[in-house]
Amino acid sequence: MSLPRLLILLLTLGTLIAFSPAGGFRFVNFDDTDYVTSNPMVIQGLTAGGIEWAFTTFHAGNWHPLTWISHMLDCSLFGLNPGAFHGVNVLFHAANVALLFTWLRRLTGKIWPSAFVAALFAWHPLHVESVAWISERKDVLSTFFALLALLSYTRYAQSIAGHQRPATSAGAVGLRLADRVSLYPALIFFALGLLAKPMLVTLPFVLLLLDQWPLQRIAPDKRFVSELLRLAREKKFFFLLSAASCALTILAQQQAVVSLAKVPLSYRLENTPVAIVSYLGKIFWPVNLCAFYPMPETIPTIQFIFALTVLLGISVAAWCWRGSRPFFGIGWLWFLGTLIPVIGLVQVGGQAMADRYTYIPSIGLFIALVFLLAEFAERLQTPGIIRCGFCALILGACLLTMENQLGYWRDSESLFRRAAMVTPKNDIALVNLGVALNAQGRYEEALTVYRQAEATGSKRFQVFNNLGNVLRILGRHAESLAEYRQAIELNPSNATLHLAAANELAALGQFEASLEYFFKAAQLNPNDPIVHMDIGKVLFKTGRDARGLDEFSNALKLAPENFTTLATIAHYLAANENAVFRDGKNAVKLARQADEFSGHQQPMVLDILGMAFAEVSDFANATNCAQRALELAQAAKINNVEAIRQRLELYKNQQPWRESFLAPAAPGK
Repeated sequence: MSLPRLLILLLTLGTLIAFSPAGGFRFVNFDDTDYVTSNPMVIQGLTAGGIEWAFTTFHAGNWHPLTWISHMLDCSLFGLNPGAFHGVNVLFHAANVALLFTWLRRLTGKIWPSAFVAALFAWHPLHVESVAWISERKDVLSTFFALLALLSYTRYAQSIAGHQRPATSAGAVGLRLADRVSLYPALIFFALGLLAKPMLVTLPFVLLLLDQWPLQRIAPDKRFVSELLRLAREKKFFFLLSAASCALTILAQQQAVVSLAKVPLSYRLENTPVAIVSYLGKIFWPVNLCAFYPMPETIPTIQFIFALTVLLGISVAAWCWRGSRPFFGIGWLWFLGTLIPVIGLVQVGGQAMADRYTYIPSIGLFIALVFLLAEFAERLQTPGIIRCGFCALILGACLLTMENQLGYWRDSESLFRRAAMVTPKNDIALVNLGVALNAQGRYEEALTVYRQAEATGSKRFQVFNNLGNVLRILGRHAESLAEYRQAIELNPSNATLHLAAANELAALGQFEASLEYFFKAAQLNPNDPIVHMDIGKVLFKTGRDARGLDEFSNALKLAPENFTTLATIAHYLAANENAVFRDGKNAVKLARQADEFSGHQQPMVLDILGMAFAEVSDFANATNCAQRALELAQAAKINNVEAIRQRLELYKNQQPWRESFLAPAAPGK
């Protein structure tokens, strides 16, 4: 086996082994619900309708159809197995490592520097987020196509070096048709990369950098600007694709973009150099990494000045070395340029920075540093054993730190407990930690964490909404209502918040006040059948049965195949002790539909179907339904077994079930 192939094998196997623990990780509650677990279009697997949706949706504030399709394909192949999703991410990352080494070796002709760059890329702790986070499939997938585009472009540029015809009278360099066509694979791979993640929009500029070094397509005896324009015209279709991707991304992220009123332009400009230097710091010293870095309230002037000084110093070095060490400037500009789309000038979300944003930019920095060190080592005639020892020390430290960071991604609790520990006032981390605890039924612990998020001074409505949710579960309705009202103040156009507050008021017996919130929720989201069902129930509680049935009818029009809606309406029509509003025939019809849509396995639906049959005096069928409901309820250990048993006895005695839907009178009334 040749040395390059052996190195590819070692790099690939080392990457697969290093990230193998991810195969036992779970989905996390940070975007994985939007991307996979609660996304009906993805869960159903790869379908024609799903592919159409992928190309037409701006769901999750992005337009990346290829990423959606990859998740759909995973669901088709593996179902909702998180280990398989993680495994696919790891495979793409390992492929990227192999492609990076192959491309750099072809581009520079240097085996060992290329291998070291690839190893740093493979095992750097900052890249754990891109690999171990299922929602970041877009990172590893887009980079896969970006590296194929770079490899194809390098082949094109190197192949035409000996095929150029003399300049024409217009000054353009003539190329054979076959040479021009050979650029198309790079263009196709670039397009596929953009379909996976629009962060690749700066790749055409990277190609121009590579034209300078190491491809040396700008002749030293020619005017630099005219040569640069000629090479830019060569890539006109690349730039057109970038422009189209930018336009689509702006459309997709309209709802997610933070306004200048919330994050002023002056703050963003101050944060830009600070964030870049922070990325540099974490590349050199990757400690206290986490899934979310909150934006600081203020940026100290001394920190801003220090960041500008560092950036200026590195840029001056790159300029001074432009002739003797061009690789340093090219790598530095790669790092800066590919960070531009995510540096925060257009603020999306509330993070100051993110580890995943370094996945492609770090390649440029690694090239600059590794080739600089290689040159120093050659100039100083450093012995090979010392070079190997130094590289092994660096890579060993990366691997150990990477493995430690990887472990935090095993589940939501460990991920956000870590984030809350290493970053101050991280309300997002605390909220997500609370959600993880809440999902495990650890409500008191979740409440404590949400209180900590509230204590940060957070102005995110999610903090108060989640507080309200856990207080509601604990039965503390008055406190829950206060939190929901606080959330509504922060986000008054959110129908779900109004609905939650309405239900808490209803639980407190304040029905008229609850209806105000219910009607506001219906106004904000008129197509939500749940709102109409809840309004109907409150109207029944207050004796307005006719209006309640109207709201039920509205809900049924919006969700004609929802078995819960069908069964609930059938319940009210079959069992109401007010004979004016009973309709046994319609109740049987609706309950049968509910039973059909629920697969004949829901004890609640069968119980209601029994009520409906009893209302039309079909006690034989009523008895059969109640018996089946009782068996299913006992098997599922549902707590309404005794009530079903009471109804069964009534049906055996040829008696229907009756109940009042009025709210109980308050004590003393």
